[in-house]
Amino acid sequence: MTGYLILGMTYAFAAAVQPGPFQTYLISQTLANGWRRTIPAAFAPLLSDGPIIALVLLILSRMPGWLVQVLQCAGGAFLLYLAAGAFKAWRGFDVKKAVQVQSSRQTFLKAVMVNLLNPAPYIGWSLVMGPLLLKGWRETPANGIALLTGFYTTLILVTLGIMLLFAAARNLGARVSRALVGVSAIALTCFGLYELWLGTGAHWWS
Repeated sequence: MTGYLILGMTYAFAAAVQPGPFQTYLISQTLANGWRRTIPAAFAPLLSDGPIIALVLLILSRMPGWLVQVLQCAGGAFLLYLAAGAFKAWRGFDVKKAVQVQSSRQTFLKAVMVNLLNPAPYIGWSLVMGPLLLKGWRETPANGIALLTGFYTTLILVTLGIMLLFAAARNLGARVSRALVGVSAIALTCFGLYELWLGTGAHWWS
């Protein structure tokens, strides 16, 4: 169970610090309206990810075991691709560009829509989290719950931390974000290699 908790936390951290539509939206709201009014939007994935998870698990549960392993290998390759992108973003991180985002008056429900229209959750749950959740749940529901708990707790806490950093000081927030992107590149690389190892037939530790 601890292993699944750590995996959920690792992937959530990497996902939270990657530049994307949802993170940009939250930063813009923080800069425009303050972190207090933006806090509810950080919880949008709890609502928007539900249909995505249900759809992915429905499809994966009907797949043969070997095909799920193929998806895990594809997920590992995808994570290594994200790691390369994160490393590139870290090297070329533009502090000024990172903080000059457009403000917006979108509500919590629009934050949900931003995440629903973002391809990252669909890809992440199809190739990475979905197969892990299905595998853990089949072993014991506690593993699946641990994975989800680690993922969403870390995702929300890291997202809130980034919002507070940008609210406190723009340049400081951007510099810390750059450091987090660098750390995420390392985390994604380790997670990607593990997924490849798992997809090639390795067995989960007891």
